[in-house]
Amino acid sequence: MAAGQVRLDIDGAIATITNDNPEKRNAFTDDMDAQLFAILGELRQRTDVRAVIWRGEGHSWSSGRDVSAIGTNKTELTHHELMTRGHKGIQQLFDLDAPVIVAIQGWAIGGSFQRALLCDVRIAAEGARFMLPEVGHGVIPDTGGMGRLFQMCGPGVVSDMVLTGRPLGTEEALALGIVSRIVAPEDLDATAREMAEKVAAAPAVTVKMARRVIQHLAEPEIRTSMADELVYQTFINQSQDFAEFRAARAEGREPRYTGS
Repeated sequence: MAAGQVRLDIDGAIATITNDNPEKRNAFTDDMDAQLFAILGELRQRTDVRAVIWRGEGHSWSSGRDVSAIGTNKTELTHHELMTRGHKGIQQLFDLDAPVIVAIQGWAIGGSFQRALLCDVRIAAEGARFMLPEVGHGVIPDTGGMGRLFQMCGPGVVSDMVLTGRPLGTEEALALGIVSRIVAPEDLDATAREMAEKVAAAPAVTVKMARRVIQHLAEPEIRTSMADELVYQTFINQSQDFAEFRAARAEGREPRYTGS
C-alpha cells in the first residue's frame, strides 16, 4: 500500500493542496505533516498564487491522525517541542497572501478539522461531518480549533463538541457559520474552483487588505489560544490522570482519576 502524501498542484493563479491517503480516509502521518508544512512554506513565497484550494481524495477530507503511524517515526524531540513545531508549521496559513478555501467531504476530525478551521473559507459536501474527539483520548484539541470555534459559535457549542466529542452535521455547521456553503458531493471540487477563480480575478492588493482586516480581528486570539494549548497539553501529558487513563485502558479496568 502506497504511503499517504500531500500534493501541491498549481494551475495559473490557483494552487490546490490535496490530502492523498484515501485508503485511510486521508488520516495524517508525520511525513504528511512535513509535506504540508513544506507546501505552506512554498506558498508563502509564491506571489503568483492568488487563491488556494485545499481538498481531499476519496470519501473523507481527513479523519485526523493516522494512529497506526504514531511512534513509527522516532525523534529526539520532546512532546512540547513536537507541538511547537506543529504550531509553527500550520500557522504559516496566517502568512499567506492568498486565501485558502477548504472543500470538505466525508469526515473532518480532530487536528485536521482544526486545521481547516484556521483557513479562510470552508465549504462542505452534503453528508460531511465534523468532530473533535480528543478529550475521549485523554488529551485536549491543540491546533487552534477551540479558539476558532469559540469565535464562531460561542462557549456553549465549543464546550459541547470538545467535552462530549459529538459529531456535527453539515446543516448545523452551516447554521453555526463553520461552513459557508453546502453543495452536492459531485459539485464540491467545481464549486471550490469557481470560488477560487472569483478571488483570483479580483485585484490582488484588495484581496490582501480585506484578508488582513479579517485576520487582525481574529488571529491574535487564536495565537493566544494555541499558546495556552501548548502549555496545558504538555501538562496533561505529564499528569497523573493521563498516566491513569493509559494504565486503565491497557488493563481493561475503570480509571480512578484524582484531578492531578
